[in-house]
Amino acid sequence: MNILEKITVGKYREVEERKNLHPASLLEKSSYFERKVNSLRTTLENPQDRHGIIAEFKRRSPSKGIFNESFDPVKITKGYIGAGASALSILTDGPSFGGSKEDLMAVRESLPLVPILRKDFMVDEYQIVEAKSWGADAILLIAASTPPSLLNRLAKFAKSLGLDTLLEIHEIAELEGNLSEYIDVVGVNNRNLKDFSVDIERSIRAIEHIPSQFTRISESGISKPETIRLLQKNGYKGFLMGEAFMQTPDPIKAIKDFIKSIA
Repeated sequence: MNILEKITVGKYREVEERKNLHPASLLEKSSYFERKVNSLRTTLENPQDRHGIIAEFKRRSPSKGIFNESFDPVKITKGYIGAGASALSILTDGPSFGGSKEDLMAVRESLPLVPILRKDFMVDEYQIVEAKSWGADAILLIAASTPPSLLNRLAKFAKSLGLDTLLEIHEIAELEGNLSEYIDVVGVNNRNLKDFSVDIERSIRAIEHIPSQFTRISESGISKPETIRLLQKNGYKGFLMGEAFMQTPDPIKAIKDFIKSIA
């Protein structure tokens, strides 16, 4: 059982516990259910002098350990957007990444007009209701850990709530059965789930297999400006980046320097 499978098994238990504590009927009373969603897809397709970077806030990861658990999510994400990031990804998984709903809600409150992706392991419609109630604009669906029947059901439900959907694949074969009218963005994760090695060529190989009606992004292992330029030439509109910034003592300076070097 790889790390993704272990996380997913635990997620089913975690969701059932939260359902009992905070029923969906209560979550639906959140004021965020009435707000207009900031479309991740629209933002990436219309960059307006930004570079398509989806800057991620996370405190730790299973592969790299703790980055800095004392980082302030509001300060960091405001710095990201001020530096020129197009959108944000906020980890809400606690056990493996140190995330929480409080991180997402704090960022939402401070940056009302910025697209926010809820980064977590989706296994149940309840989590999508949570995402909407916390102020997220988009949700992540991971093909490697989600059967197509469930993935398509979750995507359809997310769209019914007005949220954007990001389908993440690790292998080209994972596109089969998972592309539908309910998917907005397709992300290619460059990280090998078995040994955590990174290969940008995963994105290069996959691009011709992803229909152009989907906005295409590349995820993980992006740390050099020339990689962004290469991926842009190959048709990618967005770039999910977290560790390249969060592993540094000053993530805001890191993203400023990175975007300046792209320009």
